Amino acid sequence: MKRRMVLVSTVALAGCSKYGEEGSPPAASSVAASAPPASAEGEVLVKAADVPVGGGTVIAEKKIVVTQPEAGEFKAFSAVCTHQGCIVKDVSGGTINCPCHGSKYRVADASVAAGPAPKPLAPQAITEKGGEILLA
Repeated sequence: MKRRMVLVSTVALAGCSKYGEEGSPPAASSVAASAPPASAEGEVLVKAADVPVGGGTVIAEKKIVVTQPEAGEFKAFSAVCTHQGCIVKDVSGGTINCPCHGSKYRVADASVAAGPAPKPLAPQAITEKGGEILLA
């Protein structure tokens, strides 16, 4: 009986771990390769034309969200919610939206627009070249 209770407790704790802790989703570098081709400048994340103005695009396999708050201004952030490590689902209505508990982040700077997220999404370095958004 004691053994069963310990196993149940361990499973429950692993399910609630935060990103980067044991039992959390794998880091972006360990995700299976199905990414666009790399260039001399860096890995291609998305075509600029595929990122709507005032919105964004989630690249779930890379755990990155690319936004375009204003025409020609591209930004990228971690797609890992700061609440419990879920991957954000979409970008709409001016926010990056997490499906797990309703957290929302602003497309301009990934600051928290609605909780329970405790802090903004981490910025990611990108460049835009030849109509493509590249990981810097």
